[in-house]
Amino acid sequence: MAKKQILYLIGQEELEDKNILFNYIYPNEKSNYYLSDDFSKDFYIKLAFYGFITTSISFENKFYLLPEIQFEYAILDFGNLHISKKIKKLLNQNNFEFSINKDFNLVLENLEKYHKTNWLQDKYKELILSLVDYVHPTIDFEIMSVELYDKDTKELIAGEIGYKINSTYTSLTGFSSKEKKYNNWGKLQLVLLAIYLEKKNFSFWNLGHPYMQYKFDLGAISYSRKEFLKRWLSQP
Repeated sequence: MAKKQILYLIGQEELEDKNILFNYIYPNEKSNYYLSDDFSKDFYIKLAFYGFITTSISFENKFYLLPEIQFEYAILDFGNLHISKKIKKLLNQNNFEFSINKDFNLVLENLEKYHKTNWLQDKYKELILSLVDYVHPTIDFEIMSVELYDKDTKELIAGEIGYKINSTYTSLTGFSSKEKKYNNWGKLQLVLLAIYLEKKNFSFWNLGHPYMQYKFDLGAISYSRKEFLKRWLSQP
């Protein structure tokens, strides 16, 4: 019988106590998920700052943040970006429009449309929307939306949301159209985003869980938690 993972509560106190964070949470290779009922903007940003990627969960009839300090992370250094022949063809056709932070609400609507089981809901969705124009007093954080439109129809075909922390970008969740004529537009959006991030002098892209092949096809490399934190916590 498989052992169930214990979900520990985490709050401001644990994040601000370097002894707990560095000597108990980071080295704990048996736990990756935590629970919190703190939906404040500053707490969410601090979680991101310390390397957690946060989603949400309903547990025992209560809605929580679900911060995860992952066991492994997929990281893309832009020098490793791989652009397939199919994507190069789409780039050459140039029948798309790519933008950043043009229509955050439309991206959220499409995420709900394409993901029937969606953790971006309820108080979590409200929190994300509250972060759109929020400026943290000490942490360089920005919530971001990415959009890819059909140039002719102006329809939103693919997109994602994520956030900037200092010189890094972290993906949260995305979508792409299932229509046959838009095959590979999801991958096109990823390539265009990588090109944009490099031009804007981002240092690397945190793609989260390293379990999906498309991330490695893009050029990402898997980092253990220890390797990731060494790099993450030393970022400028």
